[in-house]
Amino acid sequence: MAVEKERRSFLGMALGGFTAVGGIVTLGAMKRTWDPLPSVKSAGFTTVDLSAAEENVLNVEKWRGKPIFILKKSADMEKHDRDVIVGDARFHVSIGLCTHLGCIPAYFPKNKNFICACHGGMYDVSGAATKAPPVKPLEIPPFKVDGMTLVLGEEGEEFKKMKAAGLTV
Repeated sequence: MAVEKERRSFLGMALGGFTAVGGIVTLGAMKRTWDPLPSVKSAGFTTVDLSAAEENVLNVEKWRGKPIFILKKSADMEKHDRDVIVGDARFHVSIGLCTHLGCIPAYFPKNKNFICACHGGMYDVSGAATKAPPVKPLEIPPFKVDGMTLVLGEEGEEFKKMKAAGLTV
């Protein structure tokens, strides 16, 4: 009887050990499937050199699959709280998707405005909606200013101030 009791205890401990190891391996595999892919992690930040930007010329960058509008404002363009100041220059930086239906607005340098072809919505050079149907301004992506470089995807002090003032989401 004593041998059978020892054997039963051993089998119980072995089964418990295998169950614990199997549970840990399963949890590890689940975590790996939930983690973002390396390609997604690398797409998290985009660095843009603004030193060569020309006034009133729209530059379109790509960040997380979305178009990002970067426009160096000329001296005759109205100053706005949404402007991103880099060095001595002011820039309009926004996600280039209409806040009405997500179409990509076109920039017209002569008129200094953005027009959405889907429903005729208009935005000024600061990204504020000036003609319906959009009721919200173009969204400002998280950014950080590092010298003459703009880092998209990282919340810097400038972005945090805009967010606190309600200028972006």
